[in-house]
Amino acid sequence: MSETVAESDAVPPLRDASTVMLVRDGAAGPEVFMQRRVQAMEFAAGMTVFPGGGVDASDAQAEISWAGPDPAWWARKFATDAARAQALVCAAVRETFEECGVLLAGPTADSVVSDTSLYREARRQLERRELSLGTFLGRENLVLRADLLRPWANWITPVIEPRRYDTRFFVAVLPEGQRADGATSEAREVAWRTPAESMDRWREGLDILLPPTWSQLRAIGEFASTADILAADPAIDPIQPEFETVDGKPMLRFPDNAAYFADKPDGSRLRGSRRPGDQ
Repeated sequence: MSETVAESDAVPPLRDASTVMLVRDGAAGPEVFMQRRVQAMEFAAGMTVFPGGGVDASDAQAEISWAGPDPAWWARKFATDAARAQALVCAAVRETFEECGVLLAGPTADSVVSDTSLYREARRQLERRELSLGTFLGRENLVLRADLLRPWANWITPVIEPRRYDTRFFVAVLPEGQRADGATSEAREVAWRTPAESMDRWREGLDILLPPTWSQLRAIGEFASTADILAADPAIDPIQPEFETVDGKPMLRFPDNAAYFADKPDGSRLRGSRRPGDQ
């Protein structure tokens, strides 16, 4: 069990992270690419999540071909500075490529790569941190397509957790011709599912959805198409879940937490879960 703030004078530091909800239109409505993390992961092991991860120092590389809203625009959306916003966007693009092989970049500002298998070895090098995104894009004469991403949400890991992330959520539509896969060391299995299907699997105990993932699926499920999702302009207010005592037991408090615990069959057990605030 994690130490409480009262038991430890030091609050674990925050690390920036980017998470991307990759969506596509399906017969029953928008589908979201989901991956179950391997048990060996130090963070959110075994959880069903969206692609994403921590921002690397190399993601702040200034020299990069860029199309779409500039870093200052992203900074306003995420209430931060331009340099940090650029790193967050770069991390979103890098993590999406590393974890599912989808590359939000193209040879020109108005095109996108259709066959990412050409960059298979670069993808491995990126995952092993042997190559930076900026170096990769420059070498291949590719333009980062920031216009293919949309800002969506901001969740912060609770202070009692040993690993804490300030995570910005993005949404992007699967580029035409590209295919999302599970060729990453971090995922045990992957699947495209509608938000409703993911929620049903969670209620049945087939998947574990932590509050940030559950919250985003719930929001995406309100839209009838990916075009509607991209046209949305959600308010992005930082959400940092906190523990409170309910009936003598710790309960994680966050927007609509009552619905989360009411729908989860083993909600009472999750009240004391070690990682309820993970992304």
